[in-house]
Amino acid sequence: TEKVLAGLFADILNLDHVGIDDSFFTLGGHSLLAVSLIERIREHGIGVDVQTLFAAPTVAALAGAARSREVSVPANGIPPESDEITPEMVPLADLTQDEIKSIAAHIAEGPRNIADIYSLAPLQEGIFFHHLMREKDGPDVYEVPAVLSFESRDLLDKFVDAFQVLVDRHDVFRTAVVWEGLREPVQVVVRHARVPVIESHTPIDGPNLIGQLTALDNSALDIRKAPMVKVQVAPEAGTGHWLALLRMHHLTRDHSSLDIMLREIRCLMSGRGVELSEPVPYRNFVAQARLGVPREDHEAYFTRLLADVTEPTAPYGELQIREDGSSAHSDECRLDPRVAQRLRREARRLGVSLAALLHVAWTRVLASLSGRDDVVFGTVLLGRMHAGLGGDRVPGLFINTLPVRSAVGPVSVAEAVQAMHAQLAELLRHEHAPLSLAQGVSGIEGQVPLFTSLLNYRHSPGLYEQRDQIGIEGVELLCAKERTNYPLVVSVDDTGDEIGLSVQAVSPIQPSAVSAYMATAISDLVTRLETAPDAPLESLRVLSSSEQEKLLTEWNDTGVEVPSGTLPELFEAQAERTPQATAVVFDNGEV
Repeated sequence: TEKVLAGLFADILNLDHVGIDDSFFTLGGHSLLAVSLIERIREHGIGVDVQTLFAAPTVAALAGAARSREVSVPANGIPPESDEITPEMVPLADLTQDEIKSIAAHIAEGPRNIADIYSLAPLQEGIFFHHLMREKDGPDVYEVPAVLSFESRDLLDKFVDAFQVLVDRHDVFRTAVVWEGLREPVQVVVRHARVPVIESHTPIDGPNLIGQLTALDNSALDIRKAPMVKVQVAPEAGTGHWLALLRMHHLTRDHSSLDIMLREIRCLMSGRGVELSEPVPYRNFVAQARLGVPREDHEAYFTRLLADVTEPTAPYGELQIREDGSSAHSDECRLDPRVAQRLRREARRLGVSLAALLHVAWTRVLASLSGRDDVVFGTVLLGRMHAGLGGDRVPGLFINTLPVRSAVGPVSVAEAVQAMHAQLAELLRHEHAPLSLAQGVSGIEGQVPLFTSLLNYRHSPGLYEQRDQIGIEGVELLCAKERTNYPLVVSVDDTGDEIGLSVQAVSPIQPSAVSAYMATAISDLVTRLETAPDAPLESLRVLSSSEQEKLLTEWNDTGVEVPSGTLPELFEAQAERTPQATAVVFDNGEV
């Protein structure tokens, strides 16, 4: 077993040799590579899950801890062209015969066009909730638009044909959500679903491409009908190119799914469709999520973590999480390459994931922005760690958002990093738990949210080099827009070489200010780990040296009026007075 594992470690990490005492994370492994590693290990018949890998990251320890936690996925019992579906045929949904009849009434062609019925995945439940809470006929925050440019109409048609094959291949793209007349919502996979294409021959010109293309058909996606996608096309004025607005609902895909989709479309458009592997049903993931870890285990874990949390962690006091994201603004920057390199070096030296260090930095920033020394925030989990065999090549919505809790006080920066790594590893076992469950066992009562900020650490290879390219000659991504219902989201993009920060925030929060605070905290965290690991976490700087100097010399001048307000308000006021300060920090590399 050790020999097999060492070989797989070396293969996944592209190394010549791996010893039995070498740690996966010390060698440069991360969560996305962990999914591929677990997949390869399982193909060799070795029972290992990702939580075991995080707890026992060396070859020797992993070999000793190997065991199987695979869930036996019940078979889909609906036969082709069935005129009647019974409860026994849909083992992944708790339905009565009357409820099944109600579902069939919502589907075009009735039961003969129903391939499967199963419950929603954890994050799908949350997105569905926000879909219902939006204003009638109002914008859907989780409808994801993207505008593509094609050199010719023929190329556009080939792309649409390939996309239709994608829909035919994968059950998640032939899915509708039905809830009316049911005790709980379910997703229904239909056997046949055509991608709707709305065409205009009026040339499109100007900066607002999404707006002009949307005007061809501005009706929201109807999630009760499959597929949850719409394509709106028109020629581009004066170029001979064609534009396509691709609108997909977040219920059917996540960031990793987009890579899978593009890989398959490239294969199909180049005539290599026969090379595509047999599709793995999304239902397998739903089975893992529902049947894997007992609900009682989820409840016990989050009760230990959150039972004594009685107040929300709200940066800038922002508690609203039911907006449509239309007022959100964003800011992007990259860490100084030297800081990024030092950050990776410290993660490897400590044998922890890079994500752990970044979560600790955000803990310190959030404590300042919320005025709390014990903070809770959402972290975005990949969701594919326990998705079952083939989980790394299935499109669909796998990610989940769950709470992380961290105290900022006398704990040292080194202790905080190790504690965060352990917490994130333990959280992996519960990556399929519904956020509503965690909220429910906390000490917060009523409709007040547990947290209103997210940290999303994601691996994005080639993000900056090919940002507007999708790998298909003659096709260019012109713009894409993703929104969220949370007022503050910090995304960390790890390209493998660079580390970028992207902040999305609703007014009046200034995303550029939050980017600056995060960059400063990261830089100071690395310095403390290198030179003073026993320094308390609360001593980490959030303001840059220039901002601190302004606070000491300008705000502390007894000859001027002392500003009033909370620390976040003072930070924001300073950022408004000196917006150029952020640029100075990054230009000088003093992050």
